[in-house]
Amino acid sequence: MGLKGLNADFKTIMPIPQSYSFNRNSMSATVLELKDVSIFQKENLVLNDVCLEVKEGEFVYLIGKTGSGKSSFMKTLYGDLPLKQGEGTIVDFDLKTLKEKDIPYLRRKLGIVFQDFKLLPDRTIQKNLQFVLKATGWKEQSKMDEQIADVLDKVGMKTKGFKFPHELSGGEQQRIAIARALLNDPELILADEPTGNLDPQTSVEVMKVLQDINKSGRTILMATHDYALILKYPSKTLKCDGNKVFEVVQRAV
Repeated sequence: MGLKGLNADFKTIMPIPQSYSFNRNSMSATVLELKDVSIFQKENLVLNDVCLEVKEGEFVYLIGKTGSGKSSFMKTLYGDLPLKQGEGTIVDFDLKTLKEKDIPYLRRKLGIVFQDFKLLPDRTIQKNLQFVLKATGWKEQSKMDEQIADVLDKVGMKTKGFKFPHELSGGEQQRIAIARALLNDPELILADEPTGNLDPQTSVEVMKVLQDINKSGRTILMATHDYALILKYPSKTLKCDGNKVFEVVQRAV
């Protein structure tokens, strides 16, 4: 479904105003908070006056046309682009004061799922996941094996650890990428177009995995072009358009 189709099913609430209050009484902790943020790609202003809050346990979509700023937004959240203007915190890290040396520690608290899987082709799935654990400080082999078995089971891939990435379908590789994102028990999962390279049926299967993970209490922010999935699995939706980020809602049918 294209953007025109989306407009028939969604309506804009409003841009979130600069006076938006973050101090709402709620049982849920805030995992992502941006206030008056401007996002730049090199010297080019991509998004302006961004104010938003994501609470623990939420599933939030981020939509928008190609070039609307979704990728720059996501890159700012995991420290690939610096936050130069405004205030932002993510999983208790201050994005404005984030130092280069802090970025690996930030990413240990985030689970990042990419469109193109980013699996290492020269090693098995087990070795791919073990590589991540060793790189993030795990030492004990038995604990690593246990953690790998646990995350593979969560995504329905517990018998695939001995396979190489090229021996798996696109949907299976994306499940492994999701398992990898779960390895360090992240507080927030950032999924950047996770179904972008998949056919519709496989996209639904991957989406069911993400939904199950969310139902277990994990917070997910998912950038997507797949508006059919949003209509099938409606949830809070943010849209990038005209250098702004604002919330949209599905129309009642």
